[in-house]
Amino acid sequence: MGVRIAWNRGLADVVPPLLLGLSAFFLVVGPRILNPTDLAWLPVFFDPPSHYLGWQFFRNAEWSFPIGLNPDFGLEFGNAIVFSDSNPLLAFVFKPFSSLLPENFQYIGLWLLICFLLQAWFAWRLVGLIAENPAVRLLGAGLFVFAPPMLWRMPSHSSLAGHFLILAALYLMLRPDRRRRALSWVLVLTVAALVHPYLLVMVAALWLADLAQAWVRRERPTRLAALELLGLPAIVGFACWQAGYFTIGTGVSAAGFGSFRMNLLAPLDPQGWSYGMKSLPAAWRKIGEHEGFNYLGFGVVVLALFAMPALIAGHTGLLAAARRRVILSGTLVGLFLFALSNKIGIGPLQIELPLAEPLLRAASIFRCSGRMFWPLFYVLVLAMIFVVVRGYGTRTAIVLLAVALAIQAVDTSAGWRGLRKRLAIAPAPGWVTPLQGPFWDQAAARYRKVRWVPPVNLSPHWHKLAAYAGRHGLSTDAVYLARVDPRALEGAQKRALAAVNTGRYEADSLYLLNPNLLASAARHIDPTTDLLARVDGFILVAPGWKGCRACGHLDQELSLADLPSAPPAGGAGGRLRFLQSGGGLPEAAGERPEAGRSAPSPPAGKAAKGDTLPPEEGRGEGRGKEIR
Repeated sequence: MGVRIAWNRGLADVVPPLLLGLSAFFLVVGPRILNPTDLAWLPVFFDPPSHYLGWQFFRNAEWSFPIGLNPDFGLEFGNAIVFSDSNPLLAFVFKPFSSLLPENFQYIGLWLLICFLLQAWFAWRLVGLIAENPAVRLLGAGLFVFAPPMLWRMPSHSSLAGHFLILAALYLMLRPDRRRRALSWVLVLTVAALVHPYLLVMVAALWLADLAQAWVRRERPTRLAALELLGLPAIVGFACWQAGYFTIGTGVSAAGFGSFRMNLLAPLDPQGWSYGMKSLPAAWRKIGEHEGFNYLGFGVVVLALFAMPALIAGHTGLLAAARRRVILSGTLVGLFLFALSNKIGIGPLQIELPLAEPLLRAASIFRCSGRMFWPLFYVLVLAMIFVVVRGYGTRTAIVLLAVALAIQAVDTSAGWRGLRKRLAIAPAPGWVTPLQGPFWDQAAARYRKVRWVPPVNLSPHWHKLAAYAGRHGLSTDAVYLARVDPRALEGAQKRALAAVNTGRYEADSLYLLNPNLLASAARHIDPTTDLLARVDGFILVAPGWKGCRACGHLDQELSLADLPSAPPAGGAGGRLRFLQSGGGLPEAAGERPEAGRSAPSPPAGKAAKGDTLPPEEGRGEGRGKEIR
C-alpha cells in the first residue's frame, strides 16, 4: 500500500506538467515539425536553414578535437557547430548515430517539444514553492508556458527557445533544499553552454548570485565557495571549448549594442501578439528594438491588476521575500539595465549614456541586450502568482489564475497562430534549389569545395549553394554564421579576389562569382583549361574543366563580349543548356525564392544573425532576417 501511494504521488507530480507542455506544443506548433525527415518548412523561416545545414555538415565531418569543429561549413572563416546555432547539445547526441539516421534528418522539432515539456516542468516546480495545490501549480505553470518571448522564438530561432534553463536556474536559487546544489548548477550551466551563449550568460549570472547568497548566509564556507567559483567555470569552459566557442578570435564582438535593446515600455507592447492590447506605434520603435520583445501577455497583465489590491494591502510578504534575496534582486536589476543598454528607449524617446570604448567592446559580445530581460520577466510572473495566492487564498487564486491563463492562451494566439500557419506546408524531404542537373552532378564529382567570391558571411544565395554542397559532401564558404573570425575572413577575401584577378584558381574548388567580378574574371581566365560560364543564372569558374574528358561541355561560354547583357547571378535569364555527347538536355527546374526574400531586408550593416525582426502587427509573424 505504501509503495502504491508513493507511486501515485510520484505520477501526480510528473504527469500534470508534462501533459501541459505536450498540449501546449501541439496547440502552438503542431505535430508536423516532429517528422525528422520533413525539411520543407525550414526555408519558410530565415534562420532554420543555417541550423539544419550546420548540423548536416557536422554529422558528415570527421571526428575532431574539440568535438564541435565544423570545418566544411565556412572553410577558412567558420568552423564550429555553435556558430551556426545548430544546438551543439543535440548535435553531439546524434552525431555518433549519423550512419543509422536518414540522409535528411532534423532535430529542431524534437528540441521544441523538449522546450515545451521542460518549460512546463520547471514552471510547475517554481510555482510549487508558493503553493502545493495541484490546480494552482498547473494554472500558474501555464502562464510560463504561454510566455510570448519564448513562443516568439519558435521555430525561427529554436535554440533561444530553451527558456526552461532560466526557470531551472531560478528554481535552484529559490528552492529550500540545498542538497547537491553544486552538481545541479554544473548540469544546468553545461547544458546552457551547449545550447546557446545568451542562455549561458543569463544562467551564469543567476549562479553567481546564488553562490554569493550562499556565502553571505554562511550556507557555503569560504573554502568551498572559492572552490566552486574556480571549479564550475573550468568545467563549463571545457564544454564551451568543445562546442567551438574559442575558434573565431576577435570575432566574438559585433556591432549593434544599443540598437538591439529593450524599450522600457516593451512589457506592455504586444507588437501584434495580442487581440486585447494595442501595440505601441511602430514609429516609436527604433530599428533593432525588436530584440527587446518582452511582452508580458494580456493574461499576465490582468493578473497583475488583480494582484495590485493585495500588494497595496501589504499582507502578502513579497517585500520581505525580496529583502531576503537582495543579491538576486540586484542581479535581476543588473540584467535589466543591460537589456536597456546605454541607449535607453522610453517609447519614442532615447537617453544615451556615454560608454568607454573598452566597456562598449565587452558589451558588444552580447550585443542583443534586449534578451537579458528574460530572467526578470519570469520573476515578475512568479511574483504575481505569489501575491495572488498569498493575498486571496487558494480558492480565489485558482479562479484568478484560470481566468488569467485562459486570456493569456487565447490572446497570444494573435501571434502564435501565424507561426503555426507558416509551418503548415506540405511535407517534403528537402527544398528545391536550381543547382540540379548533369553539370552540377559532374561538378560535384570533380571538385571538393564550393566557393562564393568574394566570400562573405550571409552571402547571396548562400543556402542554395550550401544545400548543394551538403547534398554532395562538399565543403563551402557560402554560409550564414552567428560570428566569424574577421582576420580569417579578410584573408579569405584577399585570396579569392587574387584568384579572380590573376586567373590562378585552386584546382579542387568550383567558384561562383558575384556578377560585378565577371569583367576581371573574363580578362584573366585561361580559356584553354578553365571554364567561365553562366549556368542556371550563376556565373561560375570551373578550373581545369576543359581538360576533363569525362566532363560535359557548354554550348556557350562567357567572355568580355557578354558583359553588357550579363544578368544578375541566380536570375532566370541567360541559362545555358548543358550538352553531353552532342545532345541538349533540359534546363534545371526553376529556382525557389530564397528564404526570407519576401520580407524586408535587415538594417544596413547587419552581417551576423540571431535577432528576429519584430512581429507584424495583427499577424505575429517574424518579418525577416535575424542577427545573432
